[in-house]
Amino acid sequence: MDPANAQQVDPAMMPRGGPDALRWRGIHHLALVTTDMDATVRFYDGVLGARLVAHLAGPSFRHYFFEFGPGSTVAFFEYRDSETEPFAKPAGIPDPRAIQFDHLSFNVPDEDALLALRARLKAAGSEVTDVVDHGFLRSIYFTDPNGIALEASWWVIDPTGRPADYSDTRLFSDPDPVAAVSELRRNGRVSWVPTTTLA
Repeated sequence: MDPANAQQVDPAMMPRGGPDALRWRGIHHLALVTTDMDATVRFYDGVLGARLVAHLAGPSFRHYFFEFGPGSTVAFFEYRDSETEPFAKPAGIPDPRAIQFDHLSFNVPDEDALLALRARLKAAGSEVTDVVDHGFLRSIYFTDPNGIALEASWWVIDPTGRPADYSDTRLFSDPDPVAAVSELRRNGRVSWVPTTTLA
């Protein structure tokens, strides 16, 4: 991104706290695509235990929502008469067919829940990795019937819901972070933001 083509930030217009701050409540839904909604329902509800909480349909699609926590869902589109073909890729491995989406990680409360999910996946005949220790989080990796790379993780050190401490090397360990991180560390905000357009 070229800063010359970016929007300069007026600090008064970008509140980070106080009464004008944005009040995020988590992720409402992540929208993914399936070519087989029946298999998707069987996996997400039947194997993962994520309740099917809503669905809708139009002449050209179905749209189903699975709950992963209060107000948080993963939703799938199944397009009728589509030439869409699924493909699988492991999490964290670049693939030219998946330039904007790599994988989805579900939050579990602790190591016991992570191990229970791993056992549940294995009992259902799903391939799943051993627990991978990333330092501040631990994870397992698997795929859904559409080949979508999935992860389940628990925070060993939970960095959410508190001020960021950029000097904490357990959480901030990139030896050469991008310029925006230096701005956040120094000023508590970035000095410019990229402009975007609708497709």
